[in-house]
Amino acid sequence: MPADRPYISICIPAYKRTEFLKRLLDSIAIQKFRDFEVIISDDSPGDEVKSMADHFSEHLPALIYHRNTIPLGTPANWNEATRHGRGEWIKIMHDDDWFCGPDSLTKFAEAARKTGDNFIFSSYFDVYLSKNKRKRIMPPTFRFRMLQKEPAILISKNIIGPPSVVMCKNDGNHPYDTRFKWLVDIDMYICRLQQDKIVYLPEPLINVGIGEDQVTSFVHGVPEVEVPEHFYFLKKHGVNQLKNILVYDAWWRFVRNFRLFSKAIIENYGYSASVHPVILSMIAWQKRMPGALLRNGLFSKSAMFLHFVTHKKGLSE
Repeated sequence: MPADRPYISICIPAYKRTEFLKRLLDSIAIQKFRDFEVIISDDSPGDEVKSMADHFSEHLPALIYHRNTIPLGTPANWNEATRHGRGEWIKIMHDDDWFCGPDSLTKFAEAARKTGDNFIFSSYFDVYLSKNKRKRIMPPTFRFRMLQKEPAILISKNIIGPPSVVMCKNDGNHPYDTRFKWLVDIDMYICRLQQDKIVYLPEPLINVGIGEDQVTSFVHGVPEVEVPEHFYFLKKHGVNQLKNILVYDAWWRFVRNFRLFSKAIIENYGYSASVHPVILSMIAWQKRMPGALLRNGLFSKSAMFLHFVTHKKGLSE
């Protein structure tokens, strides 16, 4: 690496939305911590993002713009942005998110230098753009302690948040898996946390824009997306994760909520590979239960726990 390697690479996968990108770049320009570069990887068909980057080049001398000849889409463009980063640390920022204040990057850098650990994330604000309101998001203490022991619990609830609230060591070994859209961030977090120590910053440092044009709004609840991804995810990370009851409960709820009561239904949504016998048994149990009871929280949790304790020994690769 060159001697002038920046400490942090702020990597921005961009697409068209220059009004959001301007807000993000404005928030970067006022950061007190200055040992950083900005990488913009542009998927846009037009020149609007390039024009915005040219405008900010005076305020952000270490801004590097890359135009993708062929649009890569999500999450391949995330990987392209981080691929160009030369910094010791990678701080991905989606173009509709922005730093809370001028000290935000300082807080991340201080944590990196103090701890030396490889995975840092902060509390953040969900900002509902159409409603002009925001909500502070932080991980529950119990779940955070569980996360430190078993990263797979993220499948039950993503208590870290979106990639913009995370900063990772630039080791080049953990790209986002382009087979995923809904589970893409959770998959990467779990891969990293198998070996990286995690550091949580309780002060909210990032504003996360919540709008109707986000990728997650188009894939959430879509069985043709979520069903294949969950089964690919289970095959990738192994059924041993189901030995954690939080993960088991997540799968119980997944089967119930999408009404996956046969292998044929799963195949119809796009997944045709093998399904583990314990999941098939979970499906068979739920299929026999009255729908009204299955939707009852107390009954469903009790049934899930009974299935868990009677099938845990069957969880092998």
